[in-house]
Amino acid sequence: DDRGRAGAGPLGWTHPRVTLGGSLVSWSHRCDDQSCVGLTAVTGGSPRDWGPCEDLALGHKARMREIVHIQIGQCGNQIGAKFWEVIGEEHGIDWAGSYRGDSALQLERVSVYYNEAHGKKYVPRAVLVDLEPGTMDSIRSSRLGALFQPDSFVHGNSGAGNNWAKGHYTEGAELVESVLDAVRAEAEGCDCLQGFQLVHSLGGGTGSGMGTLLLGKIREEYPDRILNSFSVMPSPKVSDTVVEPYNAVLSVHQLLQNSDACFCIDNEALYDICFRTLRLATPTYGDLNHLVSLTMSGVTTSLRFPGQLNADLRKLAGSQQYRALSVAELTQQMFDARNTMAACDPRRGRYLTVACIFRGRMSTKEVDAQLLAVQTRSSGCFVEWIPNNVKVAVCDIPPRGLSMAATFIGNSTAIQELFSRISEHFSAMFKRRAFVHWYTGEGMDINEFAEAESNIQDLVSEYQQLQDAEAVPEEKEEVGGEAEREPGDKGH
Repeated sequence: DDRGRAGAGPLGWTHPRVTLGGSLVSWSHRCDDQSCVGLTAVTGGSPRDWGPCEDLALGHKARMREIVHIQIGQCGNQIGAKFWEVIGEEHGIDWAGSYRGDSALQLERVSVYYNEAHGKKYVPRAVLVDLEPGTMDSIRSSRLGALFQPDSFVHGNSGAGNNWAKGHYTEGAELVESVLDAVRAEAEGCDCLQGFQLVHSLGGGTGSGMGTLLLGKIREEYPDRILNSFSVMPSPKVSDTVVEPYNAVLSVHQLLQNSDACFCIDNEALYDICFRTLRLATPTYGDLNHLVSLTMSGVTTSLRFPGQLNADLRKLAGSQQYRALSVAELTQQMFDARNTMAACDPRRGRYLTVACIFRGRMSTKEVDAQLLAVQTRSSGCFVEWIPNNVKVAVCDIPPRGLSMAATFIGNSTAIQELFSRISEHFSAMFKRRAFVHWYTGEGMDINEFAEAESNIQDLVSEYQQLQDAEAVPEEKEEVGGEAEREPGDKGH
């Protein structure tokens, strides 16, 4: 019986009921012409999540919510390569694109990130971009290279020379249409496109300059799709080039306008995790990239595998991956400031929204109890004026080689520390007009520097205002000199 009451806006069915095999099943289902958020069924008191648009005798076409993955620049491509290694292992996809797994659940939502080609081959739905061929050649010649279609590789021959303006206005602008053609080809092959994820760094020239140019173009062409970025922030303690503050602030200026969620990661925090937690004497970039890829895997778990609960990734920013032996230890480590992948201390801010994604066999009741204990014990760390701001997802399938794991994503006002640090370095250089001619020589207007500086300072101020804001109790309004009554109140 698909007679549901109409929801608001373009929503379709809401709370229909149907009998399957003699059991009464009720669920909530929302779907529009372009995307589907899936449904939750309750049968015999136990919830079960079906994937988006699964065909449950409703005559509704079975669809998955696909994601187009874009990796750009040297850093973005190195992290992206690790990401495909990790999720390939989790889904049982070998280096030739063939399935070698041991569970049907591995293929249930494999189409979120993979296209199925002839001969049961699985091909990553990815576009790999760089302004020089070196990184592309490295990936092509690696064992991972055979996974990708030749058309997925788009590169120039000159490079950006760590210059944001070259990536955004000159070299990158010449290549961007070729990249968009590859992106369109992947998007057009999707049945139910959810959105795009971009992996890049903000310190160089290609990932920052061309990466943000590409984001803006995708936003124009696909205004109603989710657009998330995994952005590696520069750090003064781990610096490759003197103009990193310029490139980062100019990029943040663009990300604020075009990205739905920006997952901030920086090398300083990653090195700290490698030294303190993993006890690595000399961590390599490969170690750092592997950490980031585990986080990306955790963030996307509830999209790639069926689970007991679902979390909404539209509201989140910031991410983290941890290991432990129990739900209690996992929960404790998730909120430990030493484990954050952005160089800021969450204890000096307040959480606006939080998502906790648990993986492995565990009780949802225990998960809820542990998170409630954290919220009660550390109530001052959460803003009180956003109700129900902690979301939970539980996926029964753990990462390879582990019994359980968790990924933490938090939008904390403490992230202003990271932006303040970059802003201060930017301002110190811009006051002296240091290296500005490198950028204006590529056709960039100097006023864009001032606008970007103002924008990031506004972002810091906004986070501070949110941190200081207090919940205001609602007062009943006076209507016609008499207090407005709640429904059911008796008159005099």
